[in-house]
Amino acid sequence: MSGLLAWSAVTALASSHPIGQLSPQSWAVGAVLATGAALLPDLDHPGSTISRTFGALSSGLSAGINALSGFVYRTTRTKKDSKRDGGHRGLTHTLVFALFAAVFTTAVVQNSQKWALPVLMFVFAGLAVRGIMNDWCPKQDALLITVVSAGITWAMIAWTSQSNASAAACGIAVGVGCFAHYIGDAITEQGCPILWPVPIMGKTWFPVAPPKIMRMKTGGVVEMAIVGPVVTILSVWLGLAALQATGALPFLDWVDLLPI
Repeated sequence: MSGLLAWSAVTALASSHPIGQLSPQSWAVGAVLATGAALLPDLDHPGSTISRTFGALSSGLSAGINALSGFVYRTTRTKKDSKRDGGHRGLTHTLVFALFAAVFTTAVVQNSQKWALPVLMFVFAGLAVRGIMNDWCPKQDALLITVVSAGITWAMIAWTSQSNASAAACGIAVGVGCFAHYIGDAITEQGCPILWPVPIMGKTWFPVAPPKIMRMKTGGVVEMAIVGPVVTILSVWLGLAALQATGALPFLDWVDLLPI
């Protein structure tokens, strides 16, 4: 939901500028990509939600990314960095990865919307569905995730068949989703090494985080009872505002009251 919130906020705020004037189809595609991309950085954790999304395929990929992330951490850490294995909250939790993901997505969609966009939509829809339905279905039920993801992908591709999605918007959506994940991790107890490899206080893997009093426990009461519901409500509210700006919801005049 944080990925959807970030995409909704960015597109709603940018709607008055030429770069932010997206078609309803491009906005919707971006919403799916950003929502799924908000889980993408956790690909470095074999036990994470994302690693279970597509069964053995995603589990194997997660194990490989975890090994790569650990290798990069160990070879680039300084004496002041913690002596952990660096697999989780490592390479995929940096702006370098978000930029790479954004550029890669843009290039792939630009190269071929006929096959690349459906594949990306299927993968990211799967991540989004797994994240939202994580407590509603069996943890290993990859079949359910696959079926729902395929349905979302088919619906989105059918809707966009007469209007090509913006490749740049797709890339930005993935980057925005990743960044939303970083912000969420930064306000937890462990922090997030967003600015790697920039050295801060002698650490190349400096955990960016607010003062301890402003942090929360992952999966704790604050996140589940306060942050989660607030993020969900804001994402829907701003999403409607952004969609109205594309001309898709002209009948929702009340969203003009939004302070944006």
